[in-house]
Amino acid sequence: MEKKTRQAAILRIISENEVETQNDLQRLLELENITVGQSTLSRDIRELCLVKRVNENDINCYYSGLKSAAAHYNSIFAQSVLSMDSAGNIVVLKCRAGLANAACAVVDEQSFPTVMGSIAGDDTVFILTKTETHAAQLISDLKRLTVKE
Repeated sequence: MEKKTRQAAILRIISENEVETQNDLQRLLELENITVGQSTLSRDIRELCLVKRVNENDINCYYSGLKSAAAHYNSIFAQSVLSMDSAGNIVVLKCRAGLANAACAVVDEQSFPTVMGSIAGDDTVFILTKTETHAAQLISDLKRLTVKE
């Protein structure tokens, strides 16, 4: 089972059900013919930023914490990146000293479909896109991450 498919199923299940435990989530996944081990499920929960909180029925359930995680990533990115530019199909991010890896991790987490790969040094990130047009679009998308809310 592909990770993205499994994680999408997890997000759908927690949005449609009151899921109190990992065992509950594992059973609901199995009902959809998705078999997953406890360690993989724990990793998925962490990667999806799922949080437990009490719902309107006073049940402690899993919820997606991605909105708060997205704000956190945007803040890291905004604080790290000093400038953005492109040369052909390569986007270059100039960052504060020592923060290029953090900025690069945020870009990687976003899973932009036109990004072929990225590499970070101490204060510079190179991002390879498919085309020059994609590089320009990526800069536009990345600038949205630098807007402080």
